Amino acid sequence: MENKILGIHHITAIAGDAKRNFNFYSNVLGLRFIKKTVNFDDPGTYHFYFGDEIGSAGTILTFFPWGEGIQQGRKGSGMATEIGYSVPKGSLDFWVKRLDQHNVIYNKPSEKFGERYVSFLDPDGLKLELIESKTADNRKAWETDEIKADHALKGFHNITLTLNNIRATAAILTDIFGYKLIDQDVNRFRYTTDTVETAAIVDLVELPDEKRGHVANGSVHHVAFRVKNDEILMYFREKIDALELGITPQIDRQYFHSLYFREPGGVLFEIATDNPGFTVDETLENLGKGLKLPSQYESRREDIEKHLVKIN
Repeated sequence: MENKILGIHHITAIAGDAKRNFNFYSNVLGLRFIKKTVNFDDPGTYHFYFGDEIGSAGTILTFFPWGEGIQQGRKGSGMATEIGYSVPKGSLDFWVKRLDQHNVIYNKPSEKFGERYVSFLDPDGLKLELIESKTADNRKAWETDEIKADHALKGFHNITLTLNNIRATAAILTDIFGYKLIDQDVNRFRYTTDTVETAAIVDLVELPDEKRGHVANGSVHHVAFRVKNDEILMYFREKIDALELGITPQIDRQYFHSLYFREPGGVLFEIATDNPGFTVDETLENLGKGLKLPSQYESRREDIEKHLVKIN
């Protein structure tokens, strides 16, 4: 098997109120709530996972909802600043009406790289974009009573990183991850991989004078890139370790195995495996219905449940 990065695995962000976050992504945007667990480093905080029916890599958006009153993040350099979702062609009018209906702050539809999109903010200020991809996206979207397949979010289209200088970050993408520069629009540089057809794009925006951003409420915590298995994961660990970027040992995240490092521009990157997947502790039909705890916290379940708000 080739040692390849297979596009985006998941993206993790920070939110405030857990119920508000759950409602927005499962009800307003219509994503499937696929896992309710806790932050492995802080079991008093939820870790939510949203995605397609089975939690496919390239569709998984996760949140640490830290609660009301947390510090607001500040967009700037050294961070991921926009999450792009792929939606079916012709669906933007539906989404503009739906965002209006739910009092969501958005900008009128525009275009970049030949693709129509609408950008908006979630309730915590996280910037998202719904993009009518110019290439075919045949992924099966999760449907709800209000959002059917001809409008539903397919999964990630791209992630945007804002940097003072893109050179060193671009080198990680091209020399280590196998991405290629395919387009440029002023100071936005588009990189993609041909190993997958979707969730394959990383945009680098270069703003030399931009102040450093601050990761907190309403901002992306890290971007995870996908590999097939543990063997390939450790292949990339050797390559990144040789660059002295402080990559972690392999960490078991229950549903995938991970490495973390901070790329030279300041964005926290993760590399995550497909295995073992989200049905390791729940059936496909029951994904997201129960509070799933890693084994080290199971003995504390009663106390943990007392401190977490109830999510239906």
